[in-house]
Amino acid sequence: MSSAESQVTQGIDLSGLVGAMVESYQSLARLKHIDAGHLPSRDKVIELIRELRHLIYPGFFGRQNLKTHELEKHVGEMLKDVHDRLYDQVRSAIRHHQQRTGDNTCADCDVTAAAVTAEFMGRLPELRRVLATDVEAAFDGDPAAGSTDEIIFSYPGFFAITVYRIAHELHVQKVPLIPRIMTEYAHNLTGIDIHPGATIDEFFFIDHGTGVVIGETCLIGKHVKIYQGVTLGATSTRDVEQLRGAKRHPTIEDEVTIYPNASVLGGGTVIGRGATVNGNVFITQSVPPHTRVSVKHPEIIYRNRPPREFTQDYSVGRT
Repeated sequence: MSSAESQVTQGIDLSGLVGAMVESYQSLARLKHIDAGHLPSRDKVIELIRELRHLIYPGFFGRQNLKTHELEKHVGEMLKDVHDRLYDQVRSAIRHHQQRTGDNTCADCDVTAAAVTAEFMGRLPELRRVLATDVEAAFDGDPAAGSTDEIIFSYPGFFAITVYRIAHELHVQKVPLIPRIMTEYAHNLTGIDIHPGATIDEFFFIDHGTGVVIGETCLIGKHVKIYQGVTLGATSTRDVEQLRGAKRHPTIEDEVTIYPNASVLGGGTVIGRGATVNGNVFITQSVPPHTRVSVKHPEIIYRNRPPREFTQDYSVGRT
């Protein structure tokens, strides 16, 4: 192939296109990551989620023939593996963030990454305890659940909660990028969008789950149950810079149930303890404890219709 032919493929001038693409890299700097060094690996973060599920739910995922006498050795190996994987990704995320903010030395990045990793690993027993309450809430709240094993294995809401609780531990320690990579991975698989910054207490249950949105500054109490299509969101996205870090999303107190497709919006909105929010409700103001909120249903009109006669013509296509 001649040099001229190598620059033209199916009518495309490759040399001209290369130049245009490189120019766009320079003019649209936000869409590139070149000469920037460190960046966490999305694929490795997702693999880390899988490894953490193996560690948190032993025998359910990964190796499924575990014996009690093997636990100490198995857990020790898994803890070492998770620690090393997490440290590498946290260090890359911190270094990337520091470089983005103009600090190319990042003198304390390795020390910070080691401290964050150690803190996270130390939180794993407590994380398992809280997730056990979530399993209990799902089993107690769903008569269709045949067993807690079924919930751990197959419920998308429980998977999303598991990933959220892992990500939230890292978010609390201000780890960049990784918490959001984790929760958006769960969002992509389940249709459930939980920001890692949300604060969610024990015994939390999402039934069905598709279309659920839980915003960054939500505060959710104990024994809360929500259904598919529920949005716990903000009322406005104007003046974005002023809103960063502000309380924009509602507070849901203990023992609240929110039925499908309800929207509860606003940082000052509080759904009081024991309240019930019926489906398709749109709320932007607080609800007192032990109150049921519903919309007036439209009148449904039934009219009798004579049965339609139906005859099948079997002659078509016959010879």
